Amino acid sequence: MTAEKLEISEKLPPRERIVAAARDLFYRNGIRAVGVEAIAEAAGTNKMTLYRHFESKDALVAEYLRGLAAEKHDIWSTIEAAHPDDPYAQLEAWLIEAAEHVSDPKSRGCALANAAVELPEKQHPARCVIEQCKQDSRENLAALCRRAGATRPELLADQLFMLLEGALVCTQSTGHEGPARNFIEAGRAIVAAHVR
Repeated sequence: MTAEKLEISEKLPPRERIVAAARDLFYRNGIRAVGVEAIAEAAGTNKMTLYRHFESKDALVAEYLRGLAAEKHDIWSTIEAAHPDDPYAQLEAWLIEAAEHVSDPKSRGCALANAAVELPEKQHPARCVIEQCKQDSRENLAALCRRAGATRPELLADQLFMLLEGALVCTQSTGHEGPARNFIEAGRAIVAAHVR
């Protein structure tokens, strides 16, 4: 962590510092690669404090992912508020928001998808968080496609959802100048084929 991040995090209560440190470390290095010692150190605390707030590393992982899921949910509200009663503009705003994430040079793809790869065990407490968030995102997209008047809203939602998931993975293997650089153009073409 940089000194600036550490200074900011010291103002937070210990639990919030732990989650913030875990978020940064898990996203940059991977969940399995990061131990609780590193999280406690980055949070400016110790393992005892970490375990006082989280019964296990798995519980901390689930909390980290719940925070990401809440942020994803908030994006939908923000898009709707920015373009009330204009679902087509909301769809365009979703494409722009997604394209910004895809093109972000600091992006390591979707943190939830990365976590799903690292946590294949169905009984892991974070799996239900990942699966529910992905399902909610897909359902929100389908509802938006219906409101936008898509001829086949479920198919459009599936195509856009897969395009985004694929673009996020693609940036990790081919970089931001690879095929993912065409995300927004491809997304607009898919939308145009369904919404007239």
